[in-house]
Amino acid sequence: MAIDSYHRYKESQKGKIGISLVSNWMIPYSNSKADKESAARALDFMYGWFMNPLTRGEYPPVMRKLVGDRLPKFTREQSDMLKGSFDFVGVNYYTARFTSNIPISSSNIVNKSYDADQLLNQTDGDVATLFQAASSWLYVYPKGIRDLLVYTKKTYNNPVVYITENGVDEINDVNLSMEEALEDDFRIKFYEQHLSYVQSAIR
Repeated sequence: MAIDSYHRYKESQKGKIGISLVSNWMIPYSNSKADKESAARALDFMYGWFMNPLTRGEYPPVMRKLVGDRLPKFTREQSDMLKGSFDFVGVNYYTARFTSNIPISSSNIVNKSYDADQLLNQTDGDVATLFQAASSWLYVYPKGIRDLLVYTKKTYNNPVVYITENGVDEINDVNLSMEEALEDDFRIKFYEQHLSYVQSAIR
C-alpha cells in the first residue's frame, strides 16, 4: 500500500489504534560509564526495538550496530509507513533490572543471540532495593514506572500513553482466614506507590 493511500485509509476510519509494549526499567549496576551505557542498551533492545521503528522508521542505532546483517532492514516505503502509525502507546510495567556491561570477547562475537548481542548482564539486584513478589521474576520497583514514562516522553516525542498492564502477586498463605486475606495491605501499598509515581510523571 502506497504511503498516501495508507494515510487516506487511516483518515477514513475515524478510529484510533495503538500497541501495548512491556518494558522493564533498567538501572545501571554502578555509576561507571560502561554500566550506564549498558542500561541504555538494554532499554533499546527491549523497548526501543519497537518504539524506534514506530517513531523514527528504523531500529535503534545500537541494535543495528551490534546485530548487523542479521537485523532486517526496512525499505523506504516501510519506514515511512511505520513512522507515526499509532495513536497511542500502551505501556506494561511490572519490574526493573540492574544491568552491567560485558566487554566484547571472542565468545560473545561467535555466540550470537538476542541476549549475547546486548553485551550486558541483567540481575534482579538485592532485596534491599527491589522487593520480590510471589513470582520469581517480579521485583517491586515503583519508581521505575515514573522513569519509564518520562523516558518515553523525552525519547519518543511525547506520545499519548495508556498504562495497559501493572500489578503484583503475593504468596498464597493458606493459614490466613478469609477476613485476614482480604486485608490486602501489600497490594494497596503497591498501587498507592505506583500511582504516586505516575502522578509525579504527569506533573
